Order: sequence, then C-alpha cells, then structure tokens
Amino acid sequence: MRSALAAELNSALAAEGLGSVLPSEELVPLVGGLALGAAVLPLLGRLFKLFFVEVEDAHAVLVTRFGKLVATLKEPGLVFWPSKPMPWVKVKSVSLAKDFRLLSGVHVNDARGTTLLVDLWFEVRVVDPVRALFAVEDWDRAVKSLVMHAATSILGAREFGEILADRDVLARLLKDEVAPETARWGVQVEHTFIRNVTLLPEVARHMFSTVSARLDQAKALIDEQARLDVAQLEADTQAKVAALVGEAKAQYPLEIGKALAELKRKKPVYEAYAELYRLSQLRPQRTVAFRGFSSSDVRAVEGAMLDLQPGGEPKPVL
Repeated sequence: MRSALAAELNSALAAEGLGSVLPSEELVPLVGGLALGAAVLPLLGRLFKLFFVEVEDAHAVLVTRFGKLVATLKEPGLVFWPSKPMPWVKVKSVSLAKDFRLLSGVHVNDARGTTLLVDLWFEVRVVDPVRALFAVEDWDRAVKSLVMHAATSILGAREFGEILADRDVLARLLKDEVAPETARWGVQVEHTFIRNVTLLPEVARHMFSTVSARLDQAKALIDEQARLDVAQLEADTQAKVAALVGEAKAQYPLEIGKALAELKRKKPVYEAYAELYRLSQLRPQRTVAFRGFSSSDVRAVEGAMLDLQPGGEPKPVL
C-alpha cells in the first residue's frame, strides 16, 4: 500500500514539474509521517479541549467542583485545567457584555383603571457573574418579571395624560426601583425607556366617545352662559338707557321753561315764536287757514267752497 502511495505521489510531482522525482524508498517514510499526522491532529485537538479552558473577551468562566465554585476566570486566553475532563468538574461561561431587552405590549392599568399597552426597553449587563449564576435561578427571566412588576406599580399611580407627558421621569423611577433587587443578583440595569404608550381598541373607542360627550356638554354650557350674559348685558343697558332718558325728560321741561322765560323778556321775539308755534299745530291735510283776511273779506262758507276735498267734502276752515 505504501508503494502505491509513493507511486501516486511521484506521478503528481512529475506532472507539476517540481524537479526530480524521489525514489520510492524515500517517499515511504514521508507518506507515513503525513498519514500519522493526519490521524494524530484530531486527537490532539480533542485532548486540547479536554485539558484547556478558553476564556473569551467580555466573558467570565466559572469552574465548579462537586457543585462548589473553585475558580472565576476573567482574563481572555487559554488556561490549563488538568481536572477538566472529570465528571464532577463543570465549566460555565457567563457574558459580561451589555445587552438589551424589549418587553412589548405590557398591560398596565393607570390611576383611573384604564388599561394601557406599553413597551419597556432596558439595557442590562452582568457585573457579578458568581451572583448571576448562583443567587438566582434564571437572572434574565427574573429581571424581566421585576421590570414588568415595577412598571405596573409606578404607572398604576399616574393617569394616562401624566404617563404620556412624564415618560422620561417615570423611566428613571423604574430604573431606581429595580436597581436594589438586581444588584443582589449581580445584574445592573443601566437605561430604561417607556415607549409606545397606547390604549386597547375598545378602551380607545369608549374614551373618545366620552370625550366627545364632554365636549358637547361643555359647548352647551358655554352657549347657555353666553346667552345669559348677553341677556343680562341687554337688561343692564336698557336700565341705564331708561334712567338716562328719564333724567333727560325731566330736564327737558325745565330747560324749555328757562328758554321761554328768556324769550318773554324780548316781547317781539316771544310773539313771533308764539305765532310760529300756533302755525305748527295746523295740519294742512285737514285744515285750511286764511291768515291776513278779515271776516268781512272772506267768509267761512266761501272758503269752504274754494277748497274742496277730492271726494267733494269741504275741509274745515279756520
């Protein structure tokens, strides 16, 4: 078999033009060495994994013996551990890198009992791998449950409008609320965010209908109050006008009396005024007055015949 392998190797070297072809007796040890190396390398790899512990960057490796922690390896690299193949030795790797979690659609009731849907986003990382592995059964699930419970407690004391307006403040309160408990587990929550605060569809419809009814009621109250205010303003205005008119009417005769008394001092003027006032009392559509004529010049019968109404009836004659 070795001769056949040597022949094939000579043929390959000759085809590639790699120089003189080695004799078959010299190729036999070479081929044997290559075959031995190909068989030993996988075995060496398995032995390497059995006796060495690999520590990756941003990771910690915990080694336990009979369930008891014996070493914590944090420096990246390879560590020779002779007892690793033993069945009572366990090697567990814990990531120390920062990670994030997103809790979508968390149901929360606000102070009025309205059901809200919120998304909780937070950054988390392991700061103490020993506590994260031994102080809690599953730190990832425990942190999620703790954050959900704290969010329900904090948001439940606020109304929907306050939650929308103060999400940043509430997120900081949420972080401070979970910090002491997560510290006991060797886990640190660094940043928290409250996102996408929404209502359930049926709750939203009910709330919108309630708001619409309140707006209609407020509009009706405003309209009624405006009508009452206008009526009150009109009444106050009419009262003031009536008072001013009454006062003016009371002053009018006094002023007329003063004016007439002043006119009486000037007899010609007063007599002309009296004559004009007398003429102003005549109604031309019903009365014909002959001024400047004596009774011997024009009699009443003659005046009536001179001015007849369209129907043939005479107008009264003065």
